[in-house]
Amino acid sequence: MRSILVVNPKGGCGKTTIATNLATYYGVWGVPTALVDVDPQQSSLEWLNARPENFAPIYGLSALGGEVSLPDETRRVIFDVPARSKTEKVVELMKLTQAVVIPVLPSPIDIRAAAHFVGDLLVQGHLRQSKKLVGVVANRVRENTIVYHQLERFLKSLEIPFVTSLRDTQNYVRAAERGVGVFEMAPSAVVEDIKQWRPLINWIEGKKKIPR
Repeated sequence: MRSILVVNPKGGCGKTTIATNLATYYGVWGVPTALVDVDPQQSSLEWLNARPENFAPIYGLSALGGEVSLPDETRRVIFDVPARSKTEKVVELMKLTQAVVIPVLPSPIDIRAAAHFVGDLLVQGHLRQSKKLVGVVANRVRENTIVYHQLERFLKSLEIPFVTSLRDTQNYVRAAERGVGVFEMAPSAVVEDIKQWRPLINWIEGKKKIPR
C-alpha cells in the first residue's frame, strides 16, 4: 500500500482538487483507492457523495475521529489535509505516508506562506531526515503571467522538487460539481490537463507501472 499526503497550511490552494483527481486516476486504472478526509469541512467526502454510482469506486472516510480503518484490498491512500494545520500535525501525518504533495498558487501571499511552511519543515530537519518523496505543484496556473514566473522561480529555489504545473481551467470546476476527475472526462476536453498530470503521477510512482 502506498500513501500520499496533500498538504499546505494556506487555505484555497487546491488541496482537495488534487486529492480527488489523484484518487480518480488510480480508480480509472482499477487500483483499490481510499480517500481520507482530515479536513473538518469534509470537502472530499462531499465530492464523493456527488460521485455517480457507475464510475470507478473510491473508498472515502473521515479521519476526524482519530485512527482510520481501511479495507484490506486498499493499494493507494490519499490524505486531504486541512488548512491551518500546525507543522507538528503535518509531521505526524507524514509518518503515515510515502509521498507528500504541496500545492502552491501563483500569488505573493501563497508564495510567502509556502516559503514559511517549507522553511519550518527544513529547519526542524523533517525533510532532510525523511526518505519520503516531498514535492511542490504549482496550481491554477496561467503561464504567461508575471506572478507565475515569480512562483516558478520560487519553487525552483526550494530544496525539494518542483514536480509540475496544473493550469487554471473550468475542467476542474466541472469535475468537482459532478464528483468526477479530469481522468474521467471527455479526452478531447482534457488533453492538456492529462499532460500536466503525468509528471506528478510518474514522480509518485517512481515511473513504475501501476500495480493492479
